[in-house]
Amino acid sequence: MMARAGLTHSRPAYGIGTVTIGNQNIEVVEETAFRTPFGTLTHFAKEIGAQQPRVLVVAPLSGHFATLLRNTVRALVVDHDVYITDWTNARDVPTAAGRFGFDDYVDHIVGFLEHMGPGSHVVAVCQPAVQTLVASALMGAAKHSATPVSMTLMAGPVDTRVNPTKVNRLAANKPISWFEDHLITTVPPRHPGAGRRVYPGFLQLMAFMSMNADRHVNGHRDLFWHLVNGEATQALQIQVFYDEYFAVLDLAAEFYLETVKSVFQDNALARNQLRYRGQLLDLRSIRRTALLTVEGERDDICSVGQTVAAHDLCSELPPFMKRHYLQTGVGHYGVFSGRKWENHVYPVVRNFIASSN
Repeated sequence: MMARAGLTHSRPAYGIGTVTIGNQNIEVVEETAFRTPFGTLTHFAKEIGAQQPRVLVVAPLSGHFATLLRNTVRALVVDHDVYITDWTNARDVPTAAGRFGFDDYVDHIVGFLEHMGPGSHVVAVCQPAVQTLVASALMGAAKHSATPVSMTLMAGPVDTRVNPTKVNRLAANKPISWFEDHLITTVPPRHPGAGRRVYPGFLQLMAFMSMNADRHVNGHRDLFWHLVNGEATQALQIQVFYDEYFAVLDLAAEFYLETVKSVFQDNALARNQLRYRGQLLDLRSIRRTALLTVEGERDDICSVGQTVAAHDLCSELPPFMKRHYLQTGVGHYGVFSGRKWENHVYPVVRNFIASSN
């Protein structure tokens, strides 16, 4: 139990070797479709002899690897041709690769969609709901051929002024200089990214765990007794979760600080006053990308109302291109992982993508 309490900076495997489609087990192969120093466009390729809707899953860059969305991908890959933004641990990116800020994250989404080609869909989970809206607005304004057909925003902080959580209040109540002075550190010499300024992933993990300390204490207590009682299946489920949860990823300091300032303190996106590369962005330029927002009733990270706010911002979208879904009885992770995601949320997402094609 003590040995399991340690952290790791290694990306876990997705472990999606096969999926069942109809009555066949189909092999799934992870391929690198496109790569930059800061992220990889990973493709879950499969041979099925039929074309499926292409979907880009935009993973959060908030202290965990993209593999945290394993359940999300596993459900989507049955009915879709799935790609994911596989972010690189910032401590492993040499300083020669340059900076990685908020706008660079947006550029990656645009670049990945360009690589995937016209007709693609986007599913953004948590934090990147903001950058996905920005990317869609940029592409919409430019009438870009690869503008996504639809975007699904799941439990994302579009407007953190609505039902603010502990996370929101912390971000809003301290000056940005406090975050820079207390949470940013320098990668030590033994790593490829030596000298790069980062927000360590373990700090984000500790913050999340402190919000639900009783849950994590009970989880490890349950794990102990499952092991004592020889209940291997139940123990394995908890072990797999914490193997993933304790795998942490460092964030480039500029991305973290710019996100805190613009999204959580200035609420620039929510007020439709966000700037990209110095130019004012207008979300009303989203006119051709259908919008689905998904929220969890018990979400204590992105509370009810914060994601659905995107509908008001995308005011030029006609009503028939907008949809909202509230999943009862789930917290933040239950929106995109677990049985209610698989049985209730995913069918809504699948049908929305199919109807937008």
